[in-house]
Parts: sequence; structure tokens; C-alpha cells
Amino acid sequence: MQRTYSPVDGRCYVERPYSTEDEIEGILTRSCRAQNAWRLTPLAERIAILRRFVSWMEEHAQPLGEELTWQMGRPIRYTPFEILRGFAERSRYMLDVAPAALADIAVPQSAGFTRFIRRESLGVVFTVAPWNYPYLTSVNSIVPALVAGNAVLLKHSAQTPLCAERYAEGLKAAGLPDGVFHHLNLKHEQVMRVIADPRIDFVAFTGSVSGGHAVQQAASSRFIGTALELGGKDPAYVRSDADLAHAVENLVDGAMFNSGQSCCGIERIYVHQDLYADFVEQSVAIAKEYVLGNPLESATTLGPMVRPAAADFVRQQIAEAVAQGAYAHLPEQGEDAYLGPQILTEVNHTMRVMTEETFGPVVGIMSVADDDQAVRLMNDSVYGLTAAIWTRDEAAALALGDRLETGTVFMNRCDYLDPALGWTGIKDSGRGCTLSTLGFDQLTRPKSFHLRSA
Repeated sequence: MQRTYSPVDGRCYVERPYSTEDEIEGILTRSCRAQNAWRLTPLAERIAILRRFVSWMEEHAQPLGEELTWQMGRPIRYTPFEILRGFAERSRYMLDVAPAALADIAVPQSAGFTRFIRRESLGVVFTVAPWNYPYLTSVNSIVPALVAGNAVLLKHSAQTPLCAERYAEGLKAAGLPDGVFHHLNLKHEQVMRVIADPRIDFVAFTGSVSGGHAVQQAASSRFIGTALELGGKDPAYVRSDADLAHAVENLVDGAMFNSGQSCCGIERIYVHQDLYADFVEQSVAIAKEYVLGNPLESATTLGPMVRPAAADFVRQQIAEAVAQGAYAHLPEQGEDAYLGPQILTEVNHTMRVMTEETFGPVVGIMSVADDDQAVRLMNDSVYGLTAAIWTRDEAAALALGDRLETGTVFMNRCDYLDPALGWTGIKDSGRGCTLSTLGFDQLTRPKSFHLRSA
């Protein structure tokens, strides 16, 4: 039996049986059969169905947000907006650009020949989604996969199983044909078997680096694609010409929002020595304003982490850094899954809190002398998801961005996915690209047509 224990009060909030082997077999068979018809459905009709689905999700955002708070702990003042903002924005952008992104690719014609490249659906896409942003992470593959003519099989995190059920409800209400979308509750070994099944044509995985290795290994015996969105240790650099107040406000939020449980959240900050003291002082002042407490209360701005073990891991990193000479600016708050914010200074890259993914409400701040030192430290990581530069000089930001080993470079913002831009990482942050028109490339295959006149 799969059980979801709420971080709010520790009780079992959801209980679902694991899918049986017969159920898995039946769903894989039905998915293939349904996809054969779905791929022939006119694109305009597929888009219309998915637009109705997005509207259904928006209409149900409040109850979906409340159950999301119970499942993973984010304050209720924020959870509905995962659907009303990010989910809806990304979905509608992908649907808007789908006609152009999926259109035939014309090539120069020659006398007596018709030549073009068509984008074909892959077949069945298997999405394995995490709990931290359960709708935002999964929508990146589910909506474009469906609109491209694929069937989708979703395995959601055991922490957020109701999200998979809501996908199913919304897609059914929108008129998606039976069998085109399914969800399963699977154990780890079942996930690996499904990935290896010949009826799976692509795997979209978001999770840990170790999980990514497991997915890659399971798929290694077959010639299928895998998209792996893995960990992050995302840095920010505040140059001497930055708008200090704007940088502080946004970077503290980028580090602490969702209790720091974001792959693209800010986990380390490098500040030019001319601004360092003021930046630290103002950051600590903002961090002190967070209200740790019951996430179902509207005043709460920082809820529990996903489980007590996750909070204990962060506590261990903080304690270890302090023992190595770091200074903690805030008193420890909370117990069990509840953990207050923390800002560390006097940190360096010998400390795990500056090199190992923390995934919690803590950030280390270091002083740097110049751009070169900042770039060296920002690149000193096994991860490469995003990096944020705070400056008034766009040319300088572009020059620095060219030197950074990362999938996305921000200037004067952080912790955001623009659906018009490709979302990708390098190094241990994974591979593949979602969002933008490029996001359709991995969910389709090219078929060339070379037609000679009789």
C-alpha cells in the first residue's frame, strides 16, 4: 500500500494500492491502442481539448491548492498559484506555439520532387514527476506530449499522488479520449520495468541525480530518449553596480520560497565586497520576517519541509558548516519537518552547504573581489541548471553569462521558468530540453518525405 504522510501534522493523508502487474500490462496495451487513434486526431482538436483541460484546472485551483498543501507542506497562500500562474502560463504557451512547432519543415524544392520533413509523435511517453512542484514539473512534458499526438503514462511522486488523479479528472472532463492518459502508483522496481518495456517510447524524469542514473540504466538496453531534470546548486552574483534592495528582496525569496525545495532555487550567493556588508544585513532583516507555522493558516509564509528527514538533512548541513567556521545569523526555529530560514556567512567551498544540494531554507553568502572570482566560484559545482547575475550593465551580464556553465542565465531575476525559453541543464543537472518550441523536438521524431513525380 502506498501511503502519503502529510508534513503538516504527520498523519497519513492519502492511501492508495500499488498498481498490480496485470493493471500495468493492461494500461500499456490500452495506451498503445489509444495513441494510434489520437495521433490521427487533427491538431486543432487536440489543442482545443487541452485548452479546456487548462481551464478546468484553473477553475479547481483552490481545492487543488489545499490538498497540495496537505501533501507537501507549501503554505495555502501560495499553492493555488502553482496552477493559476505557472501551470496555466506554460500550458497555454505550449499550445499557442504548437501549430508552428509541429508544422512540416519545408526544404528547397527541385523539379519533379516534393520534399519535406514531418514531425511524428513518438508513441507512449512515460512521465515520472516529483513532489516539490508537482504540477509545474509534470506539465512541462505532459501537455506538449499530448498535443504532439503521444499517449502519456504518469507516475507521480508517492508524496503527491492526488496530482496524478487530478490530471486524469481534468483531462477526462476536457474530452480527452479514453486511454490516451493514464496514471499508475508504482514501486521503484516497477518504474524500472515500465521504462524497459518496449511499449514505452520516451521517458521524462524529474528528480535526484541518483534517480536519473537509475532511469538511464533502465533505458540503456533500448534506443529511446530520456529527458533528465535533476539537481541544482544554483548560484547568484551581485555585482558592485547592482540595485541592492532589489537584489536582496528577490534573492532571499529565491532561496527561501517553498522552504528552499526547488531545483532552481538560489542556494549560494556571491556578493561584490563593496556591497557585501549591506547585502548581508538587509538579507538577514528580510529573513527574520518569515512566519514559520501551519501552512493552512493565511499568515504563514514558510511551511514545513516535505518530511522530518529532509529537515534533519538541512540541519546537519548547517551544523556541520558552523562547526567548520560558518556564522549562522538566525536562531534555529522549528522541529520535525518545520524548519525556519537560515543565512550563513564565513562560508567556503570546503563546506557541503556550498557544494552539495541542500534543498532547504538556507543560503550561504560569500564576498568576492571581482567578476573573475565570482565566475570561478559559480562554476565550481557538479551542477549547472541556472545562474543569476545582478547588475545594471546588460553587456556585462551577457559577457559573464557566456562564461558560466549553466543551462539558463538570469539577469536581475531568479527561480523562474520562462515558457518561451528552453529549460535545460548541464553536468549533473541533467540533459534534454523542455518548454519553448524546442521542447517539442524530444517528443517527436522526424520523418522525411521524398516524393518523385511519375
